[in-house]
Amino acid sequence: MGLLQHPLCCNSQQQQPQNQRSYEHFHSEPSTSSSLHSQPSLPSVPSLSSLTPQQPHNPQQQQPQTTVKIHSSPISSLVLHGKLLYSAASSGEVKTCSRDPFTLQTDINTNTNTNTNVVVVATTNAPIKSLIVYHDTLFTAHQDHKIRVWKADQPTKCIATLPTLHDRVSKLFSSKNYVEVRRHKKRTWVHHVDAVSTLALSHDGSLLYSASWDRTFKIWRTSDFKCLESVQNAHEDAINSLVLSNDGAVYTGSADTKIKMWKKREGEKKHSLVGTLEKHKSAVNALALSEDGSVLYSGACDRSILVWESDDNNMVVVGALRGHTKAILCLVVMADLVCSGSADNSVRVWRKEIGKGYSCLAVLEGHRRPVKCLAMAVDSNTGGGPHEDDRSYLVYSAGLDCDIKVWQIRVPLLSL
Repeated sequence: MGLLQHPLCCNSQQQQPQNQRSYEHFHSEPSTSSSLHSQPSLPSVPSLSSLTPQQPHNPQQQQPQTTVKIHSSPISSLVLHGKLLYSAASSGEVKTCSRDPFTLQTDINTNTNTNTNVVVVATTNAPIKSLIVYHDTLFTAHQDHKIRVWKADQPTKCIATLPTLHDRVSKLFSSKNYVEVRRHKKRTWVHHVDAVSTLALSHDGSLLYSASWDRTFKIWRTSDFKCLESVQNAHEDAINSLVLSNDGAVYTGSADTKIKMWKKREGEKKHSLVGTLEKHKSAVNALALSEDGSVLYSGACDRSILVWESDDNNMVVVGALRGHTKAILCLVVMADLVCSGSADNSVRVWRKEIGKGYSCLAVLEGHRRPVKCLAMAVDSNTGGGPHEDDRSYLVYSAGLDCDIKVWQIRVPLLSL
């Protein structure tokens, strides 16, 4: 998910010249409040959370366990990997710190937070919009239309930039490799020609997927970083989110309000469009899939999270989760929990109940600006609850206020 599409993408990016769509627009504080509130809230879609959001079972859930200040610019991406928390920012830096809230809090109390336990693992002048960590390799997507590759054990050394020089040169001399990117201008198909907004990795790590505001998504082989495929004009406007299912399906969400489903048909080498999901009435900013791929969650500028369930090889909307007062900017799913971050500066934690209903377990308030990214993990520092009748999770949130907040969420076990 890119750093600029929210809440800017609530208005079509086609209304602006390409060279004006830069990160700095977020600092100009566009009058998004009135435009967001004027967006329809999808009254035709039934609510799956009809009850008033419940207060957290432990009042401390509404206060972050700790606040980490290691960036001086807005944070676009959070990734948990091993014992570390990776964070990427618009400054072009990726930093790591301990993911353990106790360690983080101890560092803050002793003023060592900005010294011994924070490591800069990647740095560039181009704002970072998305981050993926796989084993010891980092992939970063950038505002300057490029993807960069880093090694965790070689801090700040970029080992590759996509498309690679070999890819670029090999496509130069044949006219069939050129596509029209705007009127009277062509580039080879391996290039993104606008900000790369989001990245995704195949489950075996062999393929990297990238999506861009240039309305394309591309597939790269991670062994040699070769671009294998580019789906041109996948949407009518910028692509903001892309997620992969275990069965090979690719879902893309766009500022054109649509979610599209792509697959390789049997015997074919290229992805084809197999479905279009059209229920949102404004830009789609975030997508997330359940672990088994049977449920798709989509968040948009219409302030709703739509829940789509698999039905005969298609996705059908079953309802909406409502409660945020501004655009949904990010989503993360773990087990039966869904976390959503919003331009209303809050995080909400939802749980799928028995049947098709959902309950809002917590509203996490503390950020001073929109929440752009989330990560979630089981809390390994605790067992069960006091009577072993609940589970404990850690939610990590960050965004435009440059802060990372860590929250502990206790989730009661479902009663049969």
